[in-house]
Amino acid sequence: MKIAVFGGSFDPIHIGHIRVIEEALKTLDIDLLVVVPAFLNPFKKSFTAPPNLRAKWIKKALMIYKKVKICPFEIENNRPTYMIETVYHLQKLYKPSKIYLIIGADNLKSLHKWYKYKNLKSKVEFVVAKRGREKIPLKYKILNVNVPISATALRKRIIRRFLPKIVADEIVRFYKQRSSKERGCKC
Repeated sequence: MKIAVFGGSFDPIHIGHIRVIEEALKTLDIDLLVVVPAFLNPFKKSFTAPPNLRAKWIKKALMIYKKVKICPFEIENNRPTYMIETVYHLQKLYKPSKIYLIIGADNLKSLHKWYKYKNLKSKVEFVVAKRGREKIPLKYKILNVNVPISATALRKRIIRRFLPKIVADEIVRFYKQRSSKERGCKC
């Protein structure tokens, strides 16, 4: 069995994530794509949407993809979890012959800082999703997607057309309510 792993905060999930998944399913020789929502990215101090809510949005948004499975491992850990831990967990669970690890091009600059990077590098083949004008070295497999949006930008200004339709209302409502509370609005 060959698997691809796509981890992230997905705070919120958006069409850029969906395009990465669709392109991976189309171009990688895999039996399964495992989406792993983070409880909290080890490089970040906080999240906006709670982990279980993000997981709910992801499940709804991805339920139409037969070869995609959501893995709650990092959320169930209830703490920041390093990708090497997740890879060990998935190795035990699926016993794959090959693991592709999908990352955004924006992660390339800090990849060497990931916990136990050398060990991780020996367990997976990195696949890089194009993002912006980042230069991607030829040694990586590339997913040719380049949707001009990020979850960070969406948290600042929620734009419905960048959200999966099935969860767009829930996501818009959550971030607007959160934004109103932060401004002290009694709407």
